[in-house]
Amino acid sequence: MLAAAQAASTTPALWAQLLGTARRAMATSLLRVCPPGELLRPLAVPERLLLGPGPSNVPRRIRAAGAAQLLGHMHPEVLQVMDEIKAGIQYAFQTRNRLSLALSGSGHCAMEAALLNLLERGDTVLVAINGIWGQRAAEIARRLGANVCELLKPPGQYFTPQDIEQGLVQHNPLVLFITHGESSTGVLQPLEGLGELCHRHGCLLLVDAVASLGGAPIFMDQQEIDVLYSGSQKVLNAPPGTAPISFSERAREKLLRRKTKPPSYYLDMSCLANYWGCDGEPRRYHHTAPINSFFSLREGLALLAERGLESSWERHRANCSLLCQGLLGMGLELFVEEEKARLPTITTVRVPEGYSWKDITAFLMDKHGVEIAGGLGPTAGKVLRIGLMGCNSTRDNVERVLGALRDALQCCPRSRL
Repeated sequence: MLAAAQAASTTPALWAQLLGTARRAMATSLLRVCPPGELLRPLAVPERLLLGPGPSNVPRRIRAAGAAQLLGHMHPEVLQVMDEIKAGIQYAFQTRNRLSLALSGSGHCAMEAALLNLLERGDTVLVAINGIWGQRAAEIARRLGANVCELLKPPGQYFTPQDIEQGLVQHNPLVLFITHGESSTGVLQPLEGLGELCHRHGCLLLVDAVASLGGAPIFMDQQEIDVLYSGSQKVLNAPPGTAPISFSERAREKLLRRKTKPPSYYLDMSCLANYWGCDGEPRRYHHTAPINSFFSLREGLALLAERGLESSWERHRANCSLLCQGLLGMGLELFVEEEKARLPTITTVRVPEGYSWKDITAFLMDKHGVEIAGGLGPTAGKVLRIGLMGCNSTRDNVERVLGALRDALQCCPRSRL
C-alpha cells in the first residue's frame, strides 16, 4: 500500500475534519455539489503481481521516466525522445520503414488507425477470425463502410497458408487482417509466407502484434508485412496509452492514393507522419501528445534493446514451456493443444471441471496478490489466461502462480454435479 494511504488510515479524524470544513465552506458559496469525500483522501494503490493478459507490472526505471518533469510537446528534447522511440520501434519490429511511430492511444487505437487509414468506403477487407481481435477488427471495418469478408477458424486454432490463399482467391480483398498473438485464445499465428502470398494477390497484409511483440519472433521486412502495430502495456512493460505502428512503403503509397481523407483527423497518418518527423518536412503541431507516456515508452523500448530481442524471445519461450509443464503436471488441460501454436506471452488453460473461473481468479487476487484472468470473447467462461510478459516473464513468477493455483484448487468450492 502506498505510504500516503497508510498515513491516511491512521488519521481518519483529520480527513473527516477536512471534509467537514469543505462542506461548511459551501454553505456560503454558490456551489450545490459537495467536494467528493473520496477525493479528499489520499490515493491508495495495492501491490499486485499482474500475470493476466495485460497490463503487466511496470519496472522502477520506466515508472521513474513517467514521473519526470513535463516538457512541451514541441520542445527539442521531446522531439529527440520521439526520434529515439522511432528507432526503438524499427528495432522491435525489425523494419527500416520510415513511417514508424507511436500513436497517442492504446492497442485498440492502433487497430482503428490502421484500418481507417488503409480502407475507404466500399473497399474489401478479409478478416481472419479465430478470437476476439479479429471480431473487433471486423466491427471497426464495418463502421468504416468497408465490405467485410470473414475467414473463420475455431478458437485455439491458427490459419494455414492454404486457408489464407483460399480466402484471397474467393474475396479479392484490398487488405488482409490477421492477429499474430491472439490473447483471447492463446494462439500464436505463423506469419511465414503470408506477406508474399498477399502481394501475389494484390493485397496488403495488416498484422496485430499487441500480445506478441517482444515475446515471439516477428520480422516485418523479411515477412513482407505492410502494416504492423502493437501496444505498450505488455512485453514493453510501459503503462497503457501508447501504440507503436509501422507502415511499409507499399502501404504508404496506398495512403497517398486515397480518394478521400481518413475519417479521423486525430489518427490521420499523413498528419502524424509529419509530427513524428517521418516525411522529411519541418514538424508541425498536430495534437498535444502524452509526453510522459512517451518517456515511459522510450524506456520500455530501451530495456528491450539492452536485453536483446533474441534473448527476450528465448526467455518468453522457456518460461512459457515451464509454465505449461507445471500446469499439465497439476492435471490441468491446456486450451491450445499444439505446442508450436502456443503464444509465449499468454497461456490459456481450461477451467477445471466443477470449478468457477471467478472463484479461482478471486482467490489468487485476495490470498496471493496475483492477477490472472478468465477468458474473453469466444473463450469467456472456458479458460484461465496467464500472462508472462517482459519483466514478469521469470522462473520465480512461474513457480509463484503455479503454487497459487494449487492452493486455489484445494480451497475453492467445487461442484460435484
